[in-house]
Amino acid sequence: MPTPRDSKLCTAAEAVALVRDGAVVASGGFVGAGHAEALTVALEKRFLATAAPRGLTLLYAAGQGDGRGRGVDHLGHEGLLHRVIGGHWGLACKLGRLALEGKIEAYNYPQGVVCQLFRDLAAGRPGCITHIGLGTYIDPLQCGGRLNDRTPDGMVQRIELGGRTWLWYQAPAIDVGLIRATAADPFGNLLTDDEALIGEILPIAQAARNNGGIVLAQVKRLVDTPAPPQQVRVPGIFVDRIVVAEQHEHEQTFAEAMNYDYCRAPDLIDDGSAMTTAKASLAAMPAERRIIALRACDEIPAGAICNLGIGMPEGIAEAAAARGLLESATLTVESGPIGGRPAGGLSFGASRRPQAIIDQPSQFDFYDGRGLDFAALGAAEIDSAGNVNVAKFGTRFAGVGGFVNISQTARRLVFCGTFTADGLETTVESGRLRIVREGGVRKFVAAVQLIAFSAARSREVGQEVLYVTERAVFRLTPGGLELTELAPGADLRRDVLDQMAFEPIVRAVKPMRSELFAK
Repeated sequence: MPTPRDSKLCTAAEAVALVRDGAVVASGGFVGAGHAEALTVALEKRFLATAAPRGLTLLYAAGQGDGRGRGVDHLGHEGLLHRVIGGHWGLACKLGRLALEGKIEAYNYPQGVVCQLFRDLAAGRPGCITHIGLGTYIDPLQCGGRLNDRTPDGMVQRIELGGRTWLWYQAPAIDVGLIRATAADPFGNLLTDDEALIGEILPIAQAARNNGGIVLAQVKRLVDTPAPPQQVRVPGIFVDRIVVAEQHEHEQTFAEAMNYDYCRAPDLIDDGSAMTTAKASLAAMPAERRIIALRACDEIPAGAICNLGIGMPEGIAEAAAARGLLESATLTVESGPIGGRPAGGLSFGASRRPQAIIDQPSQFDFYDGRGLDFAALGAAEIDSAGNVNVAKFGTRFAGVGGFVNISQTARRLVFCGTFTADGLETTVESGRLRIVREGGVRKFVAAVQLIAFSAARSREVGQEVLYVTERAVFRLTPGGLELTELAPGADLRRDVLDQMAFEPIVRAVKPMRSELFAK
């Protein structure tokens, strides 16, 4: 007997043939997890073969790509896109080039704002009104998140409500939702059993459906029995087409075909293997990364709910595990996992053996309301006021992802990074840091290229902020950056002050803990 699902089954090519010129397309996913790769591949193939569809607007929250052409980069063709509103651009290099060369209209919104915008669009609200982004380059007092002169202003506005200033983010109504799940049951209901995250698939589907648009869903299998209703992530009534993808276009992340630890419950009994593995991982790290991870880990309060960013902060998870802190502190990821140990690299967004996985908009609700006790994030540039840039490096634009949501709200915040970049080499000898070769790029600059973290805004909300490097630690004060700690073996003038484009406040400087420099 035919089921409600049967009439919706089709190939990826047949599904994307429904995308019309000028459509607003929303794409779900986080790096590679949850991204509908089969659908974006098919959309690219259609455009290259027929020059259609044209003039699309792409709307996405988290960065979706691997830096080598996968993810939303399949859509990175002149003519295919007219406008992009994205949270993170660093792994979608073709999109970034189109934006920086002025070939498309391009906006960078905070990741949390975009995924919450999907819910606002679904509900018919005028946009997302939030405090997130005030004082940063996304604030219209700076550039309104616009990435080139071709891009119109006015999509982000300042408004006054209840005696407070807010940002009002707008986005066009969604015509096409590209979403992914593990399986579809006979009703076309979508399940996410083998996915590393839930993401924002439900609000994308609701937003497209309520606008009279279409929802194209990619799954890796069909199931013959109706799913338990509590396990349905997207009801089949919201889904127009279902595509069963090939394995190579439905890997769990862009780094791993399937890692069951990303969707498996934690063990109640710890046999000590995780701590042993973490200690070995720490020992194998380059000296500067190990020092930074251990020093940043010192700042995690007992019982804290934490977020660790991608890149340099990833090592803090190893340090916390090695110290047994994960028995009390809880690590979370903005994509939705709570508990466990966050994965890194192209599996970032997943977490090993999490306690729970919630949807991404709800995770950002918690973050935006100042639920995080502690966060550690990377930093590309830091200026004398304490402002931080993570979005733009010379001619390369990465965007902010969830950085703005997290950095503006965590109660205790640590920025992590090496003191200089591009060629830095260090070693530890007899408990002292030795700089073998200085990096060619200074990270402590007179003025950051773009303000992704506003020190002034941070002081308004009363955050505790540290800047941790392998040779020095700084604290944010009302007067700017104050040097508080110096690594044993580092020379204050040669290794710190002479490598900065400004003079920090220097009062009572104490040595960094000697234990950080033990091999």
